[in-house]
Amino acid sequence: MQRRGGEQDHRRGTWGAPLAATVTATAAALAAALPAPAAHAAHGPSVDAKGAYLMDTASARPLWAKGATVKRPMASTTKIMTAVVVLDTPGVNLERQIEIKQSYRDYVQRTGASTADLRTGDKLTARQLLYALMLPSGCDAAYALADAFGTGADEAARTKSFVSKMNAKARQLKLRGTNYDSFDGISSAGRNYSTPRDLAELSRHALRSATFRTVVSALNTQQKAKNVNRLYTWYNTNKLLGSYRGVTGIKTGTTTASGPCLVFAARQGGRSVVGVILDDPAKRYPDAAEMLDYAFNKRTPLKLRRLPSAAHED
Repeated sequence: MQRRGGEQDHRRGTWGAPLAATVTATAAALAAALPAPAAHAAHGPSVDAKGAYLMDTASARPLWAKGATVKRPMASTTKIMTAVVVLDTPGVNLERQIEIKQSYRDYVQRTGASTADLRTGDKLTARQLLYALMLPSGCDAAYALADAFGTGADEAARTKSFVSKMNAKARQLKLRGTNYDSFDGISSAGRNYSTPRDLAELSRHALRSATFRTVVSALNTQQKAKNVNRLYTWYNTNKLLGSYRGVTGIKTGTTTASGPCLVFAARQGGRSVVGVILDDPAKRYPDAAEMLDYAFNKRTPLKLRRLPSAAHED
């Protein structure tokens, strides 16, 4: 698809000396135990995004937030849940071959959606379709997966049941500010939304899957159809990947309603973080880099990776 919070409670009052000493000592011990934020951003990063969240992956502890629980359209970051539903299917066979239907191509043509340019009649495995879903942000791949992993007598019923599975998984993960009405982020009813905190929690769950980690960390991939001599080449639309040391994914997204969005993950010095940016109209990548600098207590020059001219921007 086409396409930087916290609150402080200041209270005045009279403190007894022993209590004050205890509180001071406790605060000092806590400060020593927790990772220090960047000295150059003592109050948190400054980002233009309307919603943002930064989380320590290991502990799920929030590091910084802006509009953490405000519901917003999330564009193609929806596809994180699409992948999760597939990967969390009991006994899932990722080598299952799925035939591409003309209706998938018609859908992206009709909606102007991002595409992996899947060709009618080609057979690809579910694993290959995850690459087509997450790298070039293929809405045709999302359709194929929803049709294959949904249940029902026809495509409409199967894709509807798949979206129901997405919402069931959101409830299971206690993502209370999240709702899906599509398998790819193209919302016809305006009921496809999430919050920065929910997207971070979802991504933390997704990253437990080795397959998910492998897919979203790929800068590009070549995948051959199983039944014809056709080689697909897909490039990752996430320009932060390969541009900021330690970044391992995850997903871009942009629509008119959502603005530019980005969910990202990175690891440095034994620490892993997940970050979310929703509706950042001008500088989602520099803002994401500033959030990572805050998390890792450093400053990093950012020169974004350039996508090939034929690659899709999301």
